[in-house]
Amino acid sequence: MLAAICAGAVAAALAAGPGAARDVVLRADARFAPPTAFVPSDAVTYDQDLVPAGSSIEVVQRTVNGGATVVTLRVSGFPSGRVFGAHVHQKACGADPAAAGGHYQHVPGTGAGHVNEENEVWLDFTTGESGSGVGAASHTWTFRPGEAASVVIHDAPGTKGARVGCFTVPFGWTDAS
Repeated sequence: MLAAICAGAVAAALAAGPGAARDVVLRADARFAPPTAFVPSDAVTYDQDLVPAGSSIEVVQRTVNGGATVVTLRVSGFPSGRVFGAHVHQKACGADPAAAGGHYQHVPGTGAGHVNEENEVWLDFTTGESGSGVGAASHTWTFRPGEAASVVIHDAPGTKGARVGCFTVPFGWTDAS
């Protein structure tokens, strides 16, 4: 469940007329639960050794008029001293780790010029002694409407890791014109 969203800021940004200055600030957080949990969560763990049930995640998106976007990820309750990969994905989380689809890409494609941290939102992080970690990505562009819907946590940084957790995030956008 999303514990908090800055709905006022998102609503104001999306309700502004064409050409109006629009800034989007979105904050979403949740606690991880297995896909079979009695009380479902927007944060799903597929590997409880790496993403323990009850651990937490927060994602903040800041997009300013013109499209510059910063996405920040914070986790706590994870195993300490471990490196994880994390990326924005195209679809919402589901019981099957593949439900989130592929990485969101600013310019869609499969070549080396497309699968990289400049064209995708990579939020890789390392957990400290307390099991907390932070990842951030900054881009000059923003998300296309309806094409970014989750953050997937992988068991390794970069592009090769298995999907061990997923958080459905209602990413916002602005008209870059």
